Amino acid sequence: MPEDWQRALAVVAHPDDMEYGASGAVARWTDEGREVAYLLATRGEAGIDGMSPEEAAPIREQEQIASAAAVGVERVEFLDHRDGVIEYGLRLRHDITAAVRRHRPELVVITNHRDTWPGGALNMADHRHTGLATLDAVRDAGNRWVFQDLLAEGLEPWQGVRWVAVAASPFPTHAVDITTTFERAVESLHCHRAYLEGLGQTEDDARRFLREGAELSGRRFGGVLATDFELLTL
Repeated sequence: MPEDWQRALAVVAHPDDMEYGASGAVARWTDEGREVAYLLATRGEAGIDGMSPEEAAPIREQEQIASAAAVGVERVEFLDHRDGVIEYGLRLRHDITAAVRRHRPELVVITNHRDTWPGGALNMADHRHTGLATLDAVRDAGNRWVFQDLLAEGLEPWQGVRWVAVAASPFPTHAVDITTTFERAVESLHCHRAYLEGLGQTEDDARRFLREGAELSGRRFGGVLATDFELLTL
């Protein structure tokens, strides 16, 4: 992965999206002194079957803030699009464009926006729509004449995004060695206690999932524990 950057913005649909595989890389980056911020399209309010959205939203928000802190991320923002029914469109592109201009990242991280996961399982609409909108918003952020209302808010164009890193892509091209930060990645996922309980998963289940993924990535990229990405260059 490129290392000549200082600021990154991760844009995902739900609390827990970063923790299911990418947070080990984030811990590595923050340990190196890089700045990473999180932007979530929703508060994950529709993610726990046995808990109403009104009850789940504040719990999942706090779990996300705690899980981000576990890997050195202090800035976590929520856009309040509706969980489960995120629509690709101008509103979503606008909101993400505003965040890109605020944070002015060189690297943007997203979760897999393609139709399927590695192995062929079907991806869900929220992930696909958020990822695709982010790819478009990265371009929108650099165009003064797209979303002109942002200029009135003092958000000047930002053309400094150099890469988009797609986590959990079926087409990985690059990887980050997370051997020294794997335990922090596990801790960050464990912070989603209510969500894991809602899925009927234990902390051991979460650790096993992350370990298997890191070992699989590592076999393709040097034999270490790793997080892989599909790196798109702008």
